[in-house]
Amino acid sequence: MDYWIMGGGGIGCALAQACLERGDTVSLFSRTDPGMAGADWLAVDNTDLEALAEATRELPLPDRVINTLGMLHQDEQQPEKRIEQCTEAALTNSIHINTWPTLAMARLLSSRLSRRQPLQFAALSARVGSISDNRAGGWYSYRISKAALNMAIKTLGIEWQRRFPAASVVGLHPGTVATGLSAPFRAGLAEGQLHSPQQTAQHLLAVLDGLGPEQSGRIFAWDGQEIQP
Repeated sequence: MDYWIMGGGGIGCALAQACLERGDTVSLFSRTDPGMAGADWLAVDNTDLEALAEATRELPLPDRVINTLGMLHQDEQQPEKRIEQCTEAALTNSIHINTWPTLAMARLLSSRLSRRQPLQFAALSARVGSISDNRAGGWYSYRISKAALNMAIKTLGIEWQRRFPAASVVGLHPGTVATGLSAPFRAGLAEGQLHSPQQTAQHLLAVLDGLGPEQSGRIFAWDGQEIQP
């Protein structure tokens, strides 16, 4: 199986390594070289549509595309606890990183897909992007950008069912993973709630192996359970 993996962070690299160990071929799209033997690294900013188009122009379409990009906090941006902490800049930045790359890649894929091509496109979402499951509040920019991503996945799934019925697009919630994204927020986690990137990669690939066009447009957790919008 051929993979395009967007993002060279902890989950992206773990997925790439797991795919290589399964005998798959991997093209890894990231700003910096992860130094992974066996993977074809493409230096690209995944938020830049023109750069993505240039990087993929000569590549044959793969069997699976997985977008692993995600941002909860940066040095100058922390999750908001109150509405007074919200800024237009933070919301715009969150959407730019958490929502837009999936739409950008979807544009490129849709321009090249044939009607009967069984391509599977997955993007890492988050349970906190579920509007119906929001019980704690807070984290405005992250929640909004992930809810927007979930809507993008739903909308693209409907369109692809008409245009490319053999293809599918799904969202994946990886759970709490031992990466830099979750590092400041692990206090109080119950035993077994924190997964390594390697465990997460195996969980997500197992979920994808069980999904097809009939699940297109839906969101699934790392354990295979569907997440409602």
